[in-house]
Amino acid sequence: MRRNRRLQCLFGMLLFMLATTAALHAQTPSPTPSLEREFFKNILHDQKAIWTAPFHLERSDAKWAIPSGIGFMALVTTDRITGDEIFESNRQVKASDVISRAGSIYGLGAVATTFYLIGRKNNDYRARETGLLSAEALINSMITEAALKGITQRARPLAGRERSEFFERGNSFPSGHSTQAWAVAAVIASEYKHRPAVQIAAYGIATAVSVARFTGHKHYISDVVAGSALGYGIGKFVFRAHHRESDVEEDSMISKSAWPMITPTFSREARQYGVALTWHF
Repeated sequence: MRRNRRLQCLFGMLLFMLATTAALHAQTPSPTPSLEREFFKNILHDQKAIWTAPFHLERSDAKWAIPSGIGFMALVTTDRITGDEIFESNRQVKASDVISRAGSIYGLGAVATTFYLIGRKNNDYRARETGLLSAEALINSMITEAALKGITQRARPLAGRERSEFFERGNSFPSGHSTQAWAVAAVIASEYKHRPAVQIAAYGIATAVSVARFTGHKHYISDVVAGSALGYGIGKFVFRAHHRESDVEEDSMISKSAWPMITPTFSREARQYGVALTWHF
């Protein structure tokens, strides 16, 4: 039932974005940007790349793949212990549930839609692209984590005697909220890589959502870590594959600096002199 509601919400969000694009396109003679036209085609290409990625690993990747695999197996082995420990505390559950909503399909879909609509309204290509790529990363993360849940069928912490076990008709691995939150956060942080505050906010919220899924008794630590890593990878891939650098001019034309630039000014006709303060951040 919950999965059906999520799919209905996703379908509704896509229809809303397409309808908005069609309406705005009808009002202006300019052609629809290529990212809108190729939105669903890009998702198909993304899915192919995601699922074939393990076959493209090289020998040099072993330096991070092997330690990561060992660390992940250690988390899986200790999941029941850490899960039972956090289960003894209930004071943080309500707060965790509230924080988790930021990583839901509803919350992230609203973020992507807001970026897109603001970008269209203000003719801001970066914001418009952020909305499109965030939606693309969100859909990719939902498809991938849903498939992995169906394959692993891991029981959730509250499942009883079968908790933490795989192939027990569960849907705990990986954490969907973590996957989705980190996918969208990676896109936003990549688009606004020159804005440290935006990056901190994006990754900070994604981290809070991931932690909340564990402290809220919804997932194990390995579920959260795997979901976070998966989402981050999907978001980064979507950005690298579909980001249009040539179309984004607002930041490339401005030299940003942490310090203001002071330049002298002088007008002989007006017999005035002074200094000008310029600060791009």
